[in-house]
Amino acid sequence: MQYADIVIAVLGAFTLAWLADMLTGRRGLFATSLVSGVAAMAGWFLSVRVFAVATMDGWTWIGWSLAASAIALATFFLFRNKR
Repeated sequence: MQYADIVIAVLGAFTLAWLADMLTGRRGLFATSLVSGVAAMAGWFLSVRVFAVATMDGWTWIGWSLAASAIALATFFLFRNKR
């Protein structure tokens, strides 16, 4: 499968968003998915374009994407408005 790494990165980001949503009391899957997806794209951009530590042919950029997603979700739940 040619795009298996992209599919794995998307599913990993969504899984992280779903787990974060479940662990924090089901506040809204759309918001956590949005945060996780944007952060995963930012992690890809940092690893492939900015720091050039990975290529699209390898698998290391997936780790960067998922790490960025986890960091963004942690900061999202740390700084969000609690009413």
